[in-house]
Amino acid sequence: MSRLNQLLNIKYPIIQAPMFLVSNTAMVIEAMKGGIAGCIPALNYRTLPELKTAIHELKAAKVEGGSFGFNLIVNKSNLKYKEQLRVLCEEGCDFIITSLGSPEETIKQAHQSGIKVFCDVTDLKFAKKVEALGADAIIAVNNEAGGHRGEIAPKDFIELLKTNCNIPIISAGGVGTKADLDQMLAYGADGVSIGSPFIASVEAGVTDEYKQACVDYGADDIVMTQRISGTPCTVINTPYVQKIGTKESWLETVLNKNKKLKKWVKMIRFSIGMKATEKAAKEATYKTVWVAGPSIEHTTAILPLKTIIHNLTV
Repeated sequence: MSRLNQLLNIKYPIIQAPMFLVSNTAMVIEAMKGGIAGCIPALNYRTLPELKTAIHELKAAKVEGGSFGFNLIVNKSNLKYKEQLRVLCEEGCDFIITSLGSPEETIKQAHQSGIKVFCDVTDLKFAKKVEALGADAIIAVNNEAGGHRGEIAPKDFIELLKTNCNIPIISAGGVGTKADLDQMLAYGADGVSIGSPFIASVEAGVTDEYKQACVDYGADDIVMTQRISGTPCTVINTPYVQKIGTKESWLETVLNKNKKLKKWVKMIRFSIGMKATEKAAKEATYKTVWVAGPSIEHTTAILPLKTIIHNLTV
């Protein structure tokens, strides 16, 4: 039993990572049935009533050995953050994963409601900061993660954090097989967060074209782009991505050098990029921007989620 198993009362030390537009209640319900934890970005729900409905559905479906939570973007780009946090604390969930900002207020309010808080980090400095703030675990986002990834290799990052931090370390990135999972645990991780291998699941809330892309493309087809959120993000190198390029425009580069305008430029780029990503996820179009990580290398078919969990754990 790893510390993650104990924290969330789950059978296997795995969190099904929150993925923008991909994650949904059907996936998390299957995750819980399979003995792991499932997480959904709160931003996948446009309104607070929709978020409440999702929480109620997951609470009703919860089973022994499974757990569910939500991901919160806690910086100023998420104008819905405070209200989403309020709803999560009022309605209840097992855990919250924070990303892209200070988790201080989230930790304070969530703990008052008995909710555990795990924090995304990409370096030791921020890891020590969130530990000092009272985080229950660290999500160590390494350089093999999908989406907004870190810069440190899994082994190096896990060992660095284990040496300098006392709370559980959950490694995020680079797990596509059971052998990968076992390796991360051998490095010293207390559990793993897995995202990209679950995109090509029957239950995922995206187009079959997106799912099939995760089957057809591999690790060598993953590139970094600044064209989605203004922060480097991994995507599949489709013909459209090749056409538009992966660098920010010359105008964004100039404006980002202005301290007063930088925040607004990032907010606008984030909004534009999220709309483009949503369109690509929800309908087939030649303007295809599909977020994924290199662990799709091991995705060979679109499968039921329970089968993917089985392949990762048995």
